[in-house]
Amino acid sequence: MNREILRAKVYEAVRKELTDVPQCHDFAHTLRVLNNAERISSMECPGDPFAVVLGALLHDIARPEELASNGKLDHAQIGAEKARRILEEIGEDTDEGLIAHVSDIVRTHRYRGSAVPATLEAKIVYDADKLDSLGAFGVARAFHFAGRIGACLHNTAEQALGSASYSKEDSAYREYLVKLRYLPEKMLTEPGRKLAAERAEFMNAFFERLNAEQDGLV
Repeated sequence: MNREILRAKVYEAVRKELTDVPQCHDFAHTLRVLNNAERISSMECPGDPFAVVLGALLHDIARPEELASNGKLDHAQIGAEKARRILEEIGEDTDEGLIAHVSDIVRTHRYRGSAVPATLEAKIVYDADKLDSLGAFGVARAFHFAGRIGACLHNTAEQALGSASYSKEDSAYREYLVKLRYLPEKMLTEPGRKLAAERAEFMNAFFERLNAEQDGLV
């Protein structure tokens, strides 16, 4: 199948699958990840840029299942098989090597997962996904998620770090302390590291300001 046709079909399949997913992991997030991935890909020149495109589009294809389980299911593991099925069903004569590669990209993109990206294409999608958790959109997504689960608007570091995920204290600040502030050092490509550092600078300043205002210092 022509690659442009395959891309369009995968695009539409993912759009339909993520229609009712909360906005922090919706199709708009997928498109931002795709943009990030294509930006990094243009600087890294991977051997198979089309695998990057498909991997970025399909990386969160099993988000609905994970969200429905309140995080008990791993969307990366489930998504790898789901991505394979989608490509086999709509791709017709799609090369098995490409399908396996894209499935592996989806399987290894998760920050909290145990599977490590092995190919440059997988590293690009991994970094592209993490970039959307940083900067202005990272702040917005963290607060959106906290509000959706009914967490408090803000809390202290002690309260945040002493709480569990999906609890009242699972604030945007907790996500920052537990995960987001560490993302720049976890990036796997040089362009990803540079972009992450820029976005992290904004996020760090935001939470410093938030704490200062809460403490009455400004």
